[in-house]
Amino acid sequence: MDYLARREHSFYELKKKLHTKFPQVKTDLIHDVVHALRVENLQNDERFVESYSRYRKSRGFGYRHIRHALKLRKVENKQVDKYLVLNDSEWVELAMSVIRKKWGGRRPAEMTSIERSKIIRFMESRGFLFSQIDQAMTLL
Repeated sequence: MDYLARREHSFYELKKKLHTKFPQVKTDLIHDVVHALRVENLQNDERFVESYSRYRKSRGFGYRHIRHALKLRKVENKQVDKYLVLNDSEWVELAMSVIRKKWGGRRPAEMTSIERSKIIRFMESRGFLFSQIDQAMTLL
């Protein structure tokens, strides 16, 4: 309950944390406890996906980065697809915001090719697709 009071956790993530904290407890018992929390709706993967994706978007991360992080936390694809849509125009707006913040409002048209390459590499490392980056740089 202490973990869930602080933030949402995926089913897998919560089991892993409990197993680390209580290594002497059998895995089946930990699974049963986390399942009971899920039945009581105290643990919910859908809420976790919504919360996590909203937080990571606010920190300037793109579609691929967020999706990969959720996959590592073993969240089902159908739940991820409810909150992350690849072709959403929101990604381009977010990419524009990150570029503005990182490069101080300079327009990409005024930059050298080396500076543009740095922007592209940075944005790809943040999980944005090249098409989203290109579109954002064109609109700036």
